[in-house]
Amino acid sequence: MTTAITPPSASMPDFCAGIQHFGTGAAELEAEWTQSGQSAAIAPGQSAIASPSDPAAVYQTLLAADALRYLTLQVTASKESGHPGGFASIADAIAALVMLGYKNLITEVGHHAPGFYSTVFLDSSLEAMGIRTVGAMCDRFRETHGLLGHLSGQIPGLLSPAGPLGQGQHFAMAGAKLHPDTLFPVTIGDGGLGEPYIMSSMGHFHTAYPQATNFLPILVWNGFSQEHHSMVSTKSNAAMVAYWEGNGFEQVILLDAKDYDDAGQTGDYVDSTAFSRSQRLVFTQAVLEAVDQAAKSALSGKLTVLIVKQLKGAGVHKRGAQSHNLYPGDGLEKDYIVEALKARSLTPAAWELVRTNFARAGGGPASQIAVTESELPLADLGQLPLQEFPVGPDPMQVATTAMGALVGYVGQQDPTFVVTNADGNAASGINNINQVLKIVHPTVDATYFQEPGGQVYEPLSEDACAGMAAAQALLGGRTLWCSYESFAINGLPIWQTVTQAMAELRRLTPSTICLFTAGALEQGRNGWTHQRPEVENYFAAMLRNGNVFALFPVDANGIQVCYDWALNTRNKGITITASKSPLPIRTTFAQNREALEKGAIALQSTPGDQTVVFAVIGDMMLLPVLEAARTLAEAGMGCKIVAVVNPRRLYRPSDVAWETCTQAADDGFLSDAEFTSLFAGDALIGVTGGSSAMLEPVMLRSTQPRDTFAWKRGETTASAAQLFAFNGLTAEALVARAKALLS
Repeated sequence: MTTAITPPSASMPDFCAGIQHFGTGAAELEAEWTQSGQSAAIAPGQSAIASPSDPAAVYQTLLAADALRYLTLQVTASKESGHPGGFASIADAIAALVMLGYKNLITEVGHHAPGFYSTVFLDSSLEAMGIRTVGAMCDRFRETHGLLGHLSGQIPGLLSPAGPLGQGQHFAMAGAKLHPDTLFPVTIGDGGLGEPYIMSSMGHFHTAYPQATNFLPILVWNGFSQEHHSMVSTKSNAAMVAYWEGNGFEQVILLDAKDYDDAGQTGDYVDSTAFSRSQRLVFTQAVLEAVDQAAKSALSGKLTVLIVKQLKGAGVHKRGAQSHNLYPGDGLEKDYIVEALKARSLTPAAWELVRTNFARAGGGPASQIAVTESELPLADLGQLPLQEFPVGPDPMQVATTAMGALVGYVGQQDPTFVVTNADGNAASGINNINQVLKIVHPTVDATYFQEPGGQVYEPLSEDACAGMAAAQALLGGRTLWCSYESFAINGLPIWQTVTQAMAELRRLTPSTICLFTAGALEQGRNGWTHQRPEVENYFAAMLRNGNVFALFPVDANGIQVCYDWALNTRNKGITITASKSPLPIRTTFAQNREALEKGAIALQSTPGDQTVVFAVIGDMMLLPVLEAARTLAEAGMGCKIVAVVNPRRLYRPSDVAWETCTQAADDGFLSDAEFTSLFAGDALIGVTGGSSAMLEPVMLRSTQPRDTFAWKRGETTASAAQLFAFNGLTAEALVARAKALLS
């Protein structure tokens, strides 16, 4: 079906270069074009259409929806790869959002990436990365330094990365919190709706911040997941409405394409592009009015959801789950690809009209006006009130509590700052954070330090904790995610997504900072369910990304210096792992600053004919190592203990992709000479209560006889010492191995 007529004298706009098929015009559409296509529905100087019922606006929104479907299919078919079907079923609503002036677009569905690329191409945003024509967009789709298969941090005008399902709502909610007067629509797939995180995270957010309703979930209810029917495809409309209402949504707007079908399509899900021309316009107007109603409802203080029910693949090459993915052979010459492209093709004049509307919508290209295209002003923190404790065994200090005092100060200076924790700050030795900043909760209770205006966000979900903290950091605000080490794994997927995006961003943003407490060695009686230091493998692998730093302070002085450093960094992912147990003070502030810069610091050295070097990660792990050092000294053997605080610095520059970071690239690595000076000896033993992978940079560069002592597995024990022994992390074992290596 040809969608528009163009005057014979019209020339092709430059951005259309590379389009495979143009509409040729049809006599029966000439009156439609003459009546509604002569001037852009978004007038010069305006940022949105005047009315969702204006016939010209309706007609031009239909053109925009077809343009989006066309581009999505041609771009994916140009590489015989990618996902056109899911976005095709929501293209009408995306076109309506843009025509109504809403450009802070977010999606939970990574597979909708080519449709979102098409959206920001049409408003000229992709020109910021040198993509000025359709041909260039096709060339750079799914290519290095181009348009990744899933949304990333580097695409101009798009607010958030999108990969694993169940993440996008976090970015919309963080945006709503930081920008109260701006709408943040987020499309959610009905396949992704099966993820438990989506609804629970929105429910907790709304309870904590009932005034922040300016995020708008848009359910893409198309009946299919990737390779089969979606698990919610059998719900009735009434059941779906009840589901959202039962989860606290005050305004549920459901638009079912089947209610407008005049083509006799069977099944619960239908394709609006199969309607008659007149009925397509009726449906498009209904979409515009539904989007307008939902947006105004969300912005006026009602928790609102828009549900668009339309068959997956509407208007592209196939329908249902078969439209989800293109496979080798699904190229631009394939018959059903050609047929679909021709059906959605526009005339050059229609393409120009769509481009004009999209460029004017919202006040300009998304690459210029989206909230993430500029840095969010940050409150001045001044000088952190660091407290340097005297070195010595008495009095012992709790490192996490020392950091908690600083966190409370940060929140007092920065009202947008938020701390997230699923298992409770009190359980991690940081109840002082709650005392100062308060848990955000509708019930005022001084006993638990909770009140509606609090800055501590405590959903019982690590995904929701990591999601809020990481998303707000990506969008420009300071945050801290606190977690038990053993539970952190449930929140790491979105944290990893955000840190990777931060490496690609075109702007500076506060680093996403984490505090991981209550490590395995403190969790004897809780048993192996609370003993999962293998999570450090995750961070160890990410150290090579270039912008990830895992920090291991050895005491309360060290943790303060680490947090102070982290707060002053940008575009990094920083984890701080520390115990909640009282421990001696072993280092000064100056030593810790040196350790952050060089990666490690020598804690003590005893002379001997031969010297074994212990490279130690962690605070409690120093206890058996220091005991082993005393035993070795009594035997006349030399011993040097080096605390590894910032292992990323100990890699060689070529080991880490630091130069690929677009902002705040960090090229700080310990030189070979300094490494030798720090770790030189007759033997080296790496010791950690966590994953041995964290010791990789030391083991890579060391040339002396060496070995590693690390966590093996968890068990229920009555004390930390028994858990040490269960994993072979005892002074006796260290001494025996040191003697063997030295002999």
